[in-house]
Parts: sequence; structure tokens; C-alpha cells
Amino acid sequence: MKDYVEIIRDLREDNDKTQKEVADYLGTTQQVYSRYEKGENEMPIRHLIALCKYYGVTAGYILGLE
Repeated sequence: MKDYVEIIRDLREDNDKTQKEVADYLGTTQQVYSRYEKGENEMPIRHLIALCKYYGVTAGYILGLE
């Protein structure tokens, strides 16, 4: 089962987005977003919700529950 850090990286790469593009959408920096993808920082719920809308997926999908 994939961890959410792998899933958010895969979603970004599959959609041909840079970390900076996703970070800008979330209203954060590329450095902070990079830490989410590395699992160094936990992602806040508001960013999880925003990513669901951005990619058109459910929170369960991103969290690896589906």
C-alpha cells in the first residue's frame, strides 16, 4: 500500500506539474511542499482538501485508503 507522500508525488508527476506550481496553488513555498513529498512535514488538512480539488480525487485516494 502506498503512503500519501508517494501518492502526492505520483499525482504531481502524472499531471506534469512542478513542485513550485503545486506549492503556488496551495499558497505555500516549494521548499515546504517538497518536505510534504519527502515525508519530513505532515501536510495540513487544508492542503489535503486543496489537493483533492486540484487533482479531482478523494481524500481517501490521496491517503491510500481506496
